[in-house]
Amino acid sequence: MILGEQEQLLSYNGEVLIFQLSKTKHVEGAAGKITKLSVRRMVFDRDTKLFIQKSSGLFSMHGNHLEIEMICCSCTTDCRSGIILPCILMKKKKRKNVLKYLLLLLHSSNQFEQSFHFKLDYELKEDIRLFTGPSVLWRHANKLYYISSDACTILSAPVQLSSIVWAGEIEDEGVVVLGIRTACLPESEDEQEFSTSDGAIWGNEFFGYAIETHKMITGTCFMPHAYSRVVSSICVCKKEVLKKQLRISVVAVTHKNQLIFFQDGLPRGVCELPCEKPCSIKTAVTSSNDLLFIVSFASGNTCAIWRDSFQVASKWQKVKSVLVDDFIGSGTEQMLLLFKDDSSTDVLSTFRLTDFGEINYASDINYKDDVPTAEGFQENGLLTIQALETRLQAGYTSIRELQHHLRLKKKVILESCRALTDLVQERSHIPPTAKKEGLVSLWDDTENPLHSLNKEASLISKVPEHFIEKLWQRVVGDRLVVGVELTEPFNLSLGDVSLSLVMDQDFTLISPIIECQNKIITLNKAFSALAISSCQIEPPPKKMKLDFHSKSDLKKELHKRSLKIQLDGAKTFIAVTSLSPLLAFHSVRCTVLLHAKKQKHQSDSLQKSKKITLLCGKILLSLEDISHGKYSVKMLRDNGYCAGSLEDILAVLAVSIRFSFQIVSSDCTLAPVNSWLLGEMECTPFKECHDNLFCHKVGNLHGTVLNWTLKTPFEGVLTLFCRNLTVLFQCLHSLTRVLRPSSDIKLLRSGSKDILTDQLALALEKEVLISRNCFSSKENKSENSLTLANETGKKIGDAPVASFLDSEEGVQQFRKKLQNEREESVLSMNQTMNGALYQEIALKIAEAQLHSDMIVWRLSKS
Repeated sequence: MILGEQEQLLSYNGEVLIFQLSKTKHVEGAAGKITKLSVRRMVFDRDTKLFIQKSSGLFSMHGNHLEIEMICCSCTTDCRSGIILPCILMKKKKRKNVLKYLLLLLHSSNQFEQSFHFKLDYELKEDIRLFTGPSVLWRHANKLYYISSDACTILSAPVQLSSIVWAGEIEDEGVVVLGIRTACLPESEDEQEFSTSDGAIWGNEFFGYAIETHKMITGTCFMPHAYSRVVSSICVCKKEVLKKQLRISVVAVTHKNQLIFFQDGLPRGVCELPCEKPCSIKTAVTSSNDLLFIVSFASGNTCAIWRDSFQVASKWQKVKSVLVDDFIGSGTEQMLLLFKDDSSTDVLSTFRLTDFGEINYASDINYKDDVPTAEGFQENGLLTIQALETRLQAGYTSIRELQHHLRLKKKVILESCRALTDLVQERSHIPPTAKKEGLVSLWDDTENPLHSLNKEASLISKVPEHFIEKLWQRVVGDRLVVGVELTEPFNLSLGDVSLSLVMDQDFTLISPIIECQNKIITLNKAFSALAISSCQIEPPPKKMKLDFHSKSDLKKELHKRSLKIQLDGAKTFIAVTSLSPLLAFHSVRCTVLLHAKKQKHQSDSLQKSKKITLLCGKILLSLEDISHGKYSVKMLRDNGYCAGSLEDILAVLAVSIRFSFQIVSSDCTLAPVNSWLLGEMECTPFKECHDNLFCHKVGNLHGTVLNWTLKTPFEGVLTLFCRNLTVLFQCLHSLTRVLRPSSDIKLLRSGSKDILTDQLALALEKEVLISRNCFSSKENKSENSLTLANETGKKIGDAPVASFLDSEEGVQQFRKKLQNEREESVLSMNQTMNGALYQEIALKIAEAQLHSDMIVWRLSKS
């Protein structure tokens, strides 16, 4: 310590912080004397191999320097930001033997912040700790006290202790204090148990106390009580909670000049220290990932001990302070030893920086003599360039291999697309020779690829010759809409229908398959359009009665219901894709493919499906036709109606987004909605149905289709088909201006609740039917087998029981009869099932449950 000044050292983020309390200076104009607390940030310079000043800061306090003192400093977490900051505890003497303590935080801008202050009538001397908060913890008169920045109130812990060995944070416990106290045993423990107690033998015991949870923790998690009289300082190397058990690794130094390593409360290693009176211990992890224990002694000596071998690595004398941090920025820790030097006032004038590996710097070495010559620089440069060239060549080779691999993958994908196109067009496809590209053929040597393709083509061709009712195309904005209408009988047997567009041109670098968005639009007799992504149908208003005894009636009922629904609504399968990529080819011809599952009704009223792919036809798209408006949608006014073909209407619906809103008015009717549709929105009804209106208003709203259904004079459902959300918001903004403020508008996310409820009832009903019909055949087989067995033992069963008990032979027959009945009962309860049959039943039930779950999800969103 330098005369007239006080110093404290602290390492923080690879920097050395030097806090100095200067002498008192009288400032003119000030009420009293001023004492300044200064800080210097020192960093290690790799060029000069010395510590240089990076920045500095200053904090002024009123009072004489003899009345102000630095107690301790540490790095703690600021709870407000979660950032670790340096903090320093200051003491200032007041009148009437009152001491004022201030806790200061140092920010990165070198600005000091007073976190909090407190007053005591005694001086802090024993076991002072700074921890998260920031908070201050100390011991006085064998009691534990602490104060934090949150409460700013001194609190006392309900424990008695003679010393604080360690304080730190433990997972799920918060800040924990490890202390030593006089051993105390429960009153229920007798004298014999007391004599054998570890704590009773040594008189003292360890104990842990969690400040935040006020929980006592057994001290034997750290080390046995027997060491409580000899331990002077400890350092917790590792602490974690595994399977609700606290696992702790501790290294401690004792008054017996020993270093002991404890793991889970048990000693694992010991080392004799080279000096006496050890006072503190630190740990450091070197660049070679080795753990070092650094022990400081009261005499000013310091030694380092390897964790693996418990051997002394080195020792030093006249050490003023030891700091551990990453001072050179290598990513690992180094040890900085500051030595006493009476000839210099600079605390960093004599130092040694080392990690017992490649890093070893000292202030008394002149590193200018170690500068290599020009020849050495040139030789090292040539070796470095050669190594870099080798790595560059290896990287270039890897890039070429990756490029070749990508080219092969692209060729395989394109060839697969060509094979698919030839397959659906019933053309023979000859795959290229795999050996030319260095590939391995996936075809079986005994199988002819052409024969396989022809076989697939023959399977595809087993469909009606005229199954396409109409194939059309429209251009709506930047979208191409392709629609397919199937003949009615063929449409009834299909499910999960989707369309694909494949370009006929032979492109070498572009995939011929066009990405499409599929929609199915159902137009029933009321012309209410429903755009969905799969073949979903609305249930009829009347439910089917459950009849488990007549399977033929069930089959007829299911077929009749499906036929009725399909006849009530005509389905159009539509594919929507972006138009602009296709116009880059000026003229393009596309093949339209239809993918579906062909369903067949079985005798058990269940459907079996088979995936098929059909060629629907071809469409021609050219830039010239589009420029002349050949495929444009034409919606013209004709005597108060909107005149447009059915294909034009379907195209507009396909590129639109559907939104349904429930409108409820509590104090007036909803008559203004009709006036709003026909007036401000300039809508005209379609000729086919007056309930569906087409908006002719100039601007973004043009082309919007609206449907207004009035359930009661005070409630209705408004359905809009808009191009985007902007159009939707404009429509709603215009609508809210004509409705009363008390009107309630609610978005129906998945359609009407009544329709979805009916669909859910039908889906659950179908689940019951499938489960019943799947297991009914198995039950009938079991009943037949039991009936046959019963008939064989009928003669015995018809006889009176008393006749069996007249003789010994009768008793044996009666016993045999009971045994047979027991075996038959067990057999009827433990029926086995074929694995393939069980898999088929499970698949059918899972599909039915998935359909029900989807409806429930849609119902929850509505």
